[in-house]
Amino acid sequence: MSAYIVANLEVADREAFAQYVAASPASVADYGGEYLARGGAAEMLEGELEAGRVVILRFPSVEAALAWYRSPGYARLRAARQRAASGPLLITAGVDEGEAG
Repeated sequence: MSAYIVANLEVADREAFAQYVAASPASVADYGGEYLARGGAAEMLEGELEAGRVVILRFPSVEAALAWYRSPGYARLRAARQRAASGPLLITAGVDEGEAG
């Protein structure tokens, strides 16, 4: 079952964040992840969440996503992201093929 990591970030230091953006794809790919959305235009349709830089990652499983997030290689990048931007990240399991919502 796929897993998704969703981030809604407010970037405070654009230069430092640009370095994170350049370095992070290889780390994501090492764990079978891929970007589905990465900072494109976002518009709130309902609710009161302030839409920032929205990033959606897909991994082959929750285990793979957590392995990436907790990996020593991503720890350095995560610290850099946290210095340059803030906001919530969440992980959610996807649905199996053919599974109804």
